[in-house]
Amino acid sequence: MQELNIKNYAHIGDAVYEVFIREYTILMTSNLKKLHEYTVNFVNASFQTNLVKKLTPYLTEEELELARRARNIPTSPSRRISASLHSTATSLEVVMGYNYIHNKDRYKELCKILEDLINFDSYK
Repeated sequence: MQELNIKNYAHIGDAVYEVFIREYTILMTSNLKKLHEYTVNFVNASFQTNLVKKLTPYLTEEELELARRARNIPTSPSRRISASLHSTATSLEVVMGYNYIHNKDRYKELCKILEDLINFDSYK
């Protein structure tokens, strides 16, 4: 499989991370308003940045390099959040996207680690 541009990994990583989150939030409530609130709490730059900090010790050297490259992607100045916050959150998406494309077993491992780090039950 060909190597993709780092932005492509971020794009697919954004999607698979949100699906990962939604798989848990749908179990938390059937109320649509609450469901949206739970999802938005987990899928935002601030939460993802904190999650990256917790996840870092579990990453391989290759994943750490991908995360570093992701933090160097130029961001649009029109963002409502700081460039630093956005780039760190993007690094999570790149790592998730890369593994989703190239190593599904590792992607599943990361999902399990994230599940433990997030502890969804504490948000109910």
